[in-house]
Amino acid sequence: MKLISRNISLAGLLAGSLFILSGCDQEKELNPAPITAISGVNAFDTPDRILGLVNGIYKAAKSSNFYGGNYYIYTEARGEEFINRTSNTFTAFEAWSQTLNSGSNFVAGFWEAGYRTINNANILIQGLKDNPKVVSETLNKQFTAEAKFLRALSYYALVTLYARPYNENKGASPGLPLRLNAEKSTANNDLKRSSVAEVYAQIIKDLNEAETDLPLTYATALLNTTRAHRNTAIALKTRVYLNSSNYEKVIEEAKKIVSTAAPFTASSGVVHKLQNIVEIFTTNYTSTESILSIPMTELDNITGQPSFPYVFNANAEYNLNPTGIWGDKEWKSTDLRRTFARTASGVQFLTKYNKPSPFLDYMPVIRYSEVLLNYAEAAAQTGDLKKATELLKAVRNRSDATYEFPNPAISTAPALVNTILTERRIELLGEGFRSNDLLRNLLPLPAKSSSSLTAPEVKPSQDNYIFPLPNVEIVTNRLLLQ
Repeated sequence: MKLISRNISLAGLLAGSLFILSGCDQEKELNPAPITAISGVNAFDTPDRILGLVNGIYKAAKSSNFYGGNYYIYTEARGEEFINRTSNTFTAFEAWSQTLNSGSNFVAGFWEAGYRTINNANILIQGLKDNPKVVSETLNKQFTAEAKFLRALSYYALVTLYARPYNENKGASPGLPLRLNAEKSTANNDLKRSSVAEVYAQIIKDLNEAETDLPLTYATALLNTTRAHRNTAIALKTRVYLNSSNYEKVIEEAKKIVSTAAPFTASSGVVHKLQNIVEIFTTNYTSTESILSIPMTELDNITGQPSFPYVFNANAEYNLNPTGIWGDKEWKSTDLRRTFARTASGVQFLTKYNKPSPFLDYMPVIRYSEVLLNYAEAAAQTGDLKKATELLKAVRNRSDATYEFPNPAISTAPALVNTILTERRIELLGEGFRSNDLLRNLLPLPAKSSSSLTAPEVKPSQDNYIFPLPNVEIVTNRLLLQ
């Protein structure tokens, strides 16, 4: 793991922060002026410097190799919904063709970005413990909770890419080095991998503790969308529990933020509910459907090869696969989600992110529709077909009010689960979910092809079903392979 140096640059952490840490002047804080670098010796001396470190965790999560860009590109490329057109190694061709190796740039870059975010979180958590009186007790708890949430989000992304699926053997496989201490040198870099189950347990522990101390709401819709609050932690728990097939816990968590009857809404905290699907991707990035999103500004945006909007739309490197979900006959032309496409050279390109250069689309991390689908799948798996169908219909009919599911598609638990999984492919297309949905269900990564390029099927038994460990970590962490 590449650790940050002992000198912590607040200029680097503050400039272009991922989320907004005050509601007083949103425009100013989206575009902060750089300040002089501050030594790690006095980084916790003032409230403003601590605020800079909080911002630094969010900025690390927004790295172009992480949730700011490449996470979406590589996770989508691995699935079957898109066809590669360029064979460009720098825009995930190795992921699309299932040829990633330990020396691949993204394999190393994503690992480094994830652990950098984790270490930034650890530094803040430790620093607040060591300097408890600099900010109020309430802010101390809140900032610690934000750090734990982002640490959990980062570990979830890493464990679902670099480790065997939890459902293969209930998490008994080797997972990740579980780094929970603030590191300011490479002295402690040697660390064995914890099991997948142990990593999941830490993720849930962090999220439970974050839920307790995160605020219910912030002062503005912008802050509620771009900064972790209580419902953000709950929503992420539904994802984590679903990934480990703990359906009872998915339902328990979902009930905290999903009403008992339609129209479904959160009854406390931010009042999350479904909104117009077109508007939330074009004109209103801060609606109550958006539980957590990554904002982009002209000062701190992700452009070029790590930018999902650029690679999958503007530069036309991936078209929608006509034999993937785009070709599903039950996805009717009356569905508003069909409008997220343009046609060029006889094929379609996803336009869910359609801003022109410099590509300032917000990137969704968690939406309320995902929570409803997580809940629906868990309900179907535990025999509550009525609730599962109600939740499923809420998502589909929000975009296509005229659609009725065929009875065979929802009349039995297995059929309903498959229908919900199909709905996930439609609803969450281009949001980084498909390849992990295949892995958590121990399904093959399907073969795909165009007239000139092909990618083979990858079975769960094959080594390249998951990402390889990066060479840079193997050579610097002598305990990684033990």
